[in-house]
Amino acid sequence: MTEQMPQGSIVRIARENGNQESPEPLDLPSRVRELRKSRGLTLEQAAGQAGLARSTLSKIENGQMSPTYEALKKLATGLEISVPQLFTPPSREKVNGRMALTRNDEGTGHATATYEHEMLGGSLTKKTMLPYRARVRARSMEEFDGWVRHDGEEFLYVLTGVVRLYTEFYEPVEMRRGDSAYYDATMGHNVISLSPEDATILWVTSLV
Repeated sequence: MTEQMPQGSIVRIARENGNQESPEPLDLPSRVRELRKSRGLTLEQAAGQAGLARSTLSKIENGQMSPTYEALKKLATGLEISVPQLFTPPSREKVNGRMALTRNDEGTGHATATYEHEMLGGSLTKKTMLPYRARVRARSMEEFDGWVRHDGEEFLYVLTGVVRLYTEFYEPVEMRRGDSAYYDATMGHNVISLSPEDATILWVTSLV
């Protein structure tokens, strides 16, 4: 007789997936149905990929049977996920299809003594990233009033010219077109242009 999976095992699997808090009750039948449909699979297709009978999968999705651990492993394999992901509730925030188009040179401008920023994607609110193109005016570290520091992480990509990236804990690095750097933005950082003309860079800063 195949042993069915006890409730304690479900909690353990959820915790193995990184959730150390008391897990919220999960509607497993609905979760399985959602995962199957999100992959565009019919009951027959999903059952076939998982090596389960169609009737078995149907009963799982309708809450008519409690699946064994072996059945859960087969189901996870068929859906190309891990077993813990079966017990990971979907994000509460629904996909809303937001998009913002910024035409060339139509971003919101913001100039400082050392940079000339063009903010991109400005029409979107509650962003988790802040993208902007910057023209680097500075030619030496003396032009900055100390290090720039802020929360989050930052990605820098050189679009034109040659720059030198200064960071608080690393040696300065020279970067040319196509070079990029990803760093902790709480670490002091500044960028200067080494080109006769102002270099341009793309910056993307995380807001979380």
